Amino acid sequence: MKTLIIYNHPYEGSYNYAILESVVKGITRAQGKYEVIDLDKENFNPVMTSADLLGFVKHQAVDPIAISYAEKIKEADHLVFIFPIWWEMMPALTKGFIDKVIYPGLTYDYKENGISMVCLLPKLKATTVITTMNTPKIMYKLTYGNALKKALIKGTFKKSGMKNVNWISLNMVKMSKVEKRQKWLKNIEQKFANM
Repeated sequence: MKTLIIYNHPYEGSYNYAILESVVKGITRAQGKYEVIDLDKENFNPVMTSADLLGFVKHQAVDPIAISYAEKIKEADHLVFIFPIWWEMMPALTKGFIDKVIYPGLTYDYKENGISMVCLLPKLKATTVITTMNTPKIMYKLTYGNALKKALIKGTFKKSGMKNVNWISLNMVKMSKVEKRQKWLKNIEQKFANM
């Protein structure tokens, strides 16, 4: 199994980085293959240009980096996204990745009705999203309407035909005790070791 990890956090001392390390440890224990796309280190440009938008209409991507990322996705059995929730949504680099890589003609296309979508990723078996936030889970659900679930999980991944989409939401990270954070990391490592 090959896992492609899309990682977005600018600080290597972050808890998100510890999550990335746990995912890699789990995959390694399972003797799986993996590759990491570190959007911050790779200086990914998240901005949709007029050329990108024209390409979107024509179903012909123009950004060579986005095209290369889509090719990597096509070779993956499992996608893993790791990022923090800032202001109740994903950071700009992750959003730009979604805009420029989850793209018609690259990872999905439209059916004849022009509304329904078909996934162009036959190898992809699962997608896992791992996020951190300081908002309590119940508040994120009731006050903010599970914004990420609506926009990314349902509104992008499931809508574009991806299957087996799972969201691991770690809440109140800043306020949690060290023991709880360590337990989360062990659970994530074990999850990926069992895949």
